[in-house]
Amino acid sequence: MSGEIVAKKPKKIKFTREEKSWIMYDWANSSFATIMLAAVFPIFFVSVAGGEGTPGSMWWGYGASGSRALLAIAAPFIGVIIDYRGLKKRLFITFMSIGILALFFLSTQSDWQFLLVGYIIANIFWSACNFIYDSYLPDITTADRMDQVSATGFAMGYIGGSTIPFIISIALILFGENFGIDMTMAVRISIVLTAVWWGLFSIPMIRDVHHKYGKSAPENDAFKTTFCNVIKTAKKITKNKGLFLFIVAYFFYIDGVGTVITMATAYGAELELGDVGMIGALFLTQIVAFPCSILFGRLSKKTNPLNLIFAAIFTYIGICIIGFFMGFGLELAWFGTDVAIILFWILAFLVGTVQGGIQAISRSCFGRLVPPENSGEYFGFFEIFSRFSAILGPFLYATILRMTGRASFSILSTVLLFIVGLVILIFSRKHLKAQLAH
Repeated sequence: MSGEIVAKKPKKIKFTREEKSWIMYDWANSSFATIMLAAVFPIFFVSVAGGEGTPGSMWWGYGASGSRALLAIAAPFIGVIIDYRGLKKRLFITFMSIGILALFFLSTQSDWQFLLVGYIIANIFWSACNFIYDSYLPDITTADRMDQVSATGFAMGYIGGSTIPFIISIALILFGENFGIDMTMAVRISIVLTAVWWGLFSIPMIRDVHHKYGKSAPENDAFKTTFCNVIKTAKKITKNKGLFLFIVAYFFYIDGVGTVITMATAYGAELELGDVGMIGALFLTQIVAFPCSILFGRLSKKTNPLNLIFAAIFTYIGICIIGFFMGFGLELAWFGTDVAIILFWILAFLVGTVQGGIQAISRSCFGRLVPPENSGEYFGFFEIFSRFSAILGPFLYATILRMTGRASFSILSTVLLFIVGLVILIFSRKHLKAQLAH
């Protein structure tokens, strides 16, 4: 049938040294995602930030939005620059170094305003490194291997970088007082651990992964050339209907994913579910996400990868609706905290089934849609949509919370983002099937 992807029996691939080293960076950077974005640091920040009548989660939402906005503005220009030979790895190392230094700064602070500033800086440069890392995908593998390589990267991130530092952090928080370590000190040690883990396990990436499809830097007026290239890339994306519709759909549905990751523990903290229960539930997410990310990569060989994205979006819609009723019922005293915690654990399990998969398949689909010699500038626009979408969700959360005083209504707003992304993706399916089939 014209435009259809022929189902093939999936087979296990043997990764090259370069692919393994690229995958290892997901192991290196995922401790930041879990400790700084999802679990330990958000809970601590919400508990110390804000004042009377000003929820800490509101400031957390605005901080998350602000950091992503700054990177989104810079991303297309960084994307064009890293396509020049010799600059991609140099900028990667520079950004990573700044991000690690920002984490060390954070570990020395106790004032919530300085904690917020340090977090914004660290988040900007951690995200910039991830964007450069994503742009290496066409350099290190072929189109037919991208889905499995990308999914394995996310899987290794969950089982390694997310799980091991996470376990140590949980142990410090739960049992640190037996050794004279209070909550504040436990969080500081967790932040330092995140910085060390990030830097140490990035060494294989720096050593083995190389930029293969670079182009020569302009000899004159580099700034003007860079700006013109950004405009040219934007025009090429808009002319490619399948790619354009995919990236717009991605803008909305990945917004929902980012909002769930960023605001989950802040939402739970507003509902006073208890730190231990929430951290345990997020640990469950990491454990479930490992095999499910691998499964997504293998299923992509048997079915159209777009079907996997559809399934993940429907799952997230269900997660948000359950999350709304959990918060709404607790706010109206329909049930107690114990029931809410059980529901939170169910949601954590469901998130684990799709979180890594939807990110991995989206990344590899985009990598297959763009020319490898211009992967940096295309992934620069991919990053714009990633970061600006992640601005909208936390901003909506913070604004609706401020207007209504109810966190449950804030989390419900995320459903709309998933629905918009789903509708656009369905509309673009015909164009994408044809392009992904080649």
